[in-house]
Amino acid sequence: MSGRTRLALCAYAATVMASGALMPLVDPATWIVLAALLVAVQSGVGALTRRVPLARPLTVAVQAVAALLMLTLCFAREQAVLGLIPGPEAWVHFSDLLSSGVQDVGRYAAPAPATDGIRLMLVGGVLLIGLLVDALAVTFRSAAPAGLPLLALYSVAAALSGGDASWLWFLLAAVGYLLLLLAEGRDRLSQWGRVFGGAPGASGAGTGGFELGGGGPQAPVRTGRRIGALALGVALAVPVVLPSLNGGLLGGAGNGPGAGGGRGGTINAVNPVVTLQDTLNQPGLSEWLKYKTNAGDTNGMYLRLLALNQFDGDSWKFSQRSVTDIPGELPRPEGLSDSVATTEVRTNISVAGSYQQGWLPMPYPATKVEVGGKWRFDPARRTIIGDHGQTTSGLQYKVTSLQVKPTREQLADAPRPPSELLKEYTQVPAQLPADVRETAVQVTKGATSDYERAVKLQDWFASKGGFTYSTRVQSGGGAEGISRFLKSKEGFCVHFSFSMAAMARTLGIPARVAVGFTPGSPVAGGAASVTNRDAHAWPELYFEGAGWTRFEPTPTRGSAPDYARAQAPSDTPSAPAQPEASSSAAASTAPSSSSSCAAGDLRLGDCGAAAPQDTAGAADQGPSLQAVLGWGLAGVAIVLVPLLPMLWRLRVRARRLGSDRHVRTGGKPGGRAPGASDEPLVEPDARSTAEQDGPGDTEDASARVLAAWREICDSAWDHGIPPDDSQTPRKTAARIVRLGQLDNSTVGGADTTDGATDAVHRVARAVEQVLYAPTPGPATGLVEDVRRVRSGLSARSSRVGRLRALLLPRSSARVMWALSGRWSAAADRWAATRDRVLSPATDRLRRLARQRG
Repeated sequence: MSGRTRLALCAYAATVMASGALMPLVDPATWIVLAALLVAVQSGVGALTRRVPLARPLTVAVQAVAALLMLTLCFAREQAVLGLIPGPEAWVHFSDLLSSGVQDVGRYAAPAPATDGIRLMLVGGVLLIGLLVDALAVTFRSAAPAGLPLLALYSVAAALSGGDASWLWFLLAAVGYLLLLLAEGRDRLSQWGRVFGGAPGASGAGTGGFELGGGGPQAPVRTGRRIGALALGVALAVPVVLPSLNGGLLGGAGNGPGAGGGRGGTINAVNPVVTLQDTLNQPGLSEWLKYKTNAGDTNGMYLRLLALNQFDGDSWKFSQRSVTDIPGELPRPEGLSDSVATTEVRTNISVAGSYQQGWLPMPYPATKVEVGGKWRFDPARRTIIGDHGQTTSGLQYKVTSLQVKPTREQLADAPRPPSELLKEYTQVPAQLPADVRETAVQVTKGATSDYERAVKLQDWFASKGGFTYSTRVQSGGGAEGISRFLKSKEGFCVHFSFSMAAMARTLGIPARVAVGFTPGSPVAGGAASVTNRDAHAWPELYFEGAGWTRFEPTPTRGSAPDYARAQAPSDTPSAPAQPEASSSAAASTAPSSSSSCAAGDLRLGDCGAAAPQDTAGAADQGPSLQAVLGWGLAGVAIVLVPLLPMLWRLRVRARRLGSDRHVRTGGKPGGRAPGASDEPLVEPDARSTAEQDGPGDTEDASARVLAAWREICDSAWDHGIPPDDSQTPRKTAARIVRLGQLDNSTVGGADTTDGATDAVHRVARAVEQVLYAPTPGPATGLVEDVRRVRSGLSARSSRVGRLRALLLPRSSARVMWALSGRWSAAADRWAATRDRVLSPATDRLRRLARQRG
């Protein structure tokens, strides 16, 4: 294996090993297979272009084009020209995917679902890092700087994981980089011949300090391995020894949102709070949900996603809980007594394709959910969570829920909550500023029950405290952020809900924060439309008998429930609500009679206020891995097959013009002169056959002459002058000069066609010397002569002729001739083997037949 091939393989391995640090960020991590395949193809394209050889920047450019074509094939095939070439539609699709990916990265906690946008960012990023590593380490032969993109790849993974990246991924990335450095060191040392190993030992006596092969690794290589292993061991051991570094590479898993592996009956999902402010500040209005319900009053139809139950001082989070399959009937809500009035409500919900969320929006508390796809139920918080990347995009489902209507008296007389619930939902961090509790006590002064304290807190935030609603202030729900908000009195729903929940906990009232949507706005057809501007957060406080009850402290947003207003509703339980006559059976899935859309077009947003449709199945999971591999190989074939004649021709020319390399390295086939480059070597003019060391060098000189002559004949053939093996070299040279118009009367300058004419004849005379003279004379400047002839032929050809000579060289027919010859030789060998094996058996059968006859 050559040194450059070894470098390319190590660069590929280092890239793939470093990209492993990104695997815990996305579930499932099958994207790494596609990324590894595309990086392998990209490295292979680089290896082919370097063997041509092409200029170094051009090699990198060819690899970049190949990477772009592969990404187009995998992610924008339907929008591309011929399914491969990126056109305007493909670029727009790439832009949409990247925008979606950026939003998904901010929206989802690790491990995030492998959406198309995230997969494009991951695969494209790994391809880019692979291109940089391959270019630096292999193309430009500088492996040390290649550690920078590898470090960037690992750093991004560590940052997105909250600084809790596993030591295993660091170890893999470090080992990959060390392998790359060792491969480069071995390649550099091999250019100087055998390696000096220091003072000879017993086994090396008489070698003069040189290791002559065999045995273990050479001394500098052994030293490099020891240094690398020591540095790696120190990097891994120091965080263990020093307590101050226990949050580094060897730190345990974090406790942030979504931490954990999603195993053992638990699921990690998005915390929508992280993007709530951005959602509210979007310049455009996007319809995300549409629903129809048989509820008489939709003011309380908040669509709840999840509840945040942990407050650690930095932010409000949801704890990881066990999940189960969605039961046919959800269990009765926690703490809800039969004495509290309830109304059963049925709601059909349609979700836009642009809204991708891992939590199912639905009224609270739901008692029955009919939904298709991979969804699980969290009993503790009565939420529905997507499993294995399941999202709400394009989903249609039905929810049966309860409208809970406690009276003021029931809430005021609520008994003490259970001790376990009280302990969990009244915890506040030790770093919570004292003014938070002091303000809560001052605001609720005079209240005689937890319910009255809750109402006083709500009214203080909503109207009496002088607060202003604004989405332009700095977001922050930590302990210090709550204290600042109570002083500045300006914020949006996150500040109001977080602050009221924290203050309620300081007063001993169980509290948590719910995230979801306000009821939205009515639209035609009896439906309601929910947009990005309806995203919201609100506090839920627990009262035994009524369960978790909603409050609304945010001014100008949503509506306060009846039990939190000055006038209390009647406490008479009501029967389940019936659809009103004007609603046209609102809970029905049939489209409105006034709709002018076809049934197949009744998707959200296509026909205005279209009714929700029946529950859809699971979303399309994208092409299979086999399809991606098949299309990837087909794309590579489409790109490379038309270029094979050109690549073969360039490779043959490089071999012919560089055929004297082994002579200059001392006659050793695998040798290399110190500091020699990979460029084709030119014979020194002063060298003659009289200076050769022996008959082997004379044979090499003759081979160089014949190779140069074959290159001239093939170059002429590429430009439309077919070879004629019946003529002598001298007549062939005259024919090339005549048909190629290389005579001096049509010359453009002494350095082009004039030199080409003399060059053809010089090489022809050298061929005659090789073929006919007892002792061939010196042949110098062969490579330059070949280049002069090629320049002259190209100068006299048209643009189309030059392009055809480059892309479709006629001399590539020699490949078919060679294959045909090999096929014939193989057929002859097979026939001879068959006759040798079968003939004795045939003769034996004939003898037996004659004996029996």
